[in-house]
Amino acid sequence: MALSILTLLTKVFIGSRMWEKYCTDNDDMEDDNLARKDYYHQPDAPKPNSLVPAVSAVVTDSDGRILLHKRSDNFLWSLPGGAMELGESVEQAVIREVKEETGFDVEVLRCTGIYSDPGHVIAFSDGEVRQQFSICFACRIVGGELSVSSESVQVRFFTREELERLDLHPAQRIRIQDFFAHRERAFIR
Repeated sequence: MALSILTLLTKVFIGSRMWEKYCTDNDDMEDDNLARKDYYHQPDAPKPNSLVPAVSAVVTDSDGRILLHKRSDNFLWSLPGGAMELGESVEQAVIREVKEETGFDVEVLRCTGIYSDPGHVIAFSDGEVRQQFSICFACRIVGGELSVSSESVQVRFFTREELERLDLHPAQRIRIQDFFAHRERAFIR
């Protein structure tokens, strides 16, 4: 398979050895989409070199269905969310990330959990290997309309039963299960 210029530049930037491992771990994906690889309690996971505060949101519609987007970087269904930006609060980050990734405006209702599992690391094609650190919030829609962003290939709502059949990363599934537990106190995992 021919390599694109972006792929070649990425290979040069992160080094041949890491690139070969990355391609081996992601051999079912197209070269242009090699942006991230999640490791979850895998012995071959690379050692983290960063920790970035991030947020995620369990957004429900009026029927209680959960909003997910199918990520363009790993093609897995995921809760909307991402890294905080300098100058914003956690609440602002959640609201911004949901809007950017789904088109919806939300109100933050409660914190469902804080997730910092050192066994969950994400390797990015630029060489960053991030340990998970995410705060997840329950949110409700207050405006906007469904739209797909450059970070997604699809956005839609799912019933609890449909979620069981989806290709979700285990860390995402834990956050959704924690939401359905309806605990007053946030989970700390």
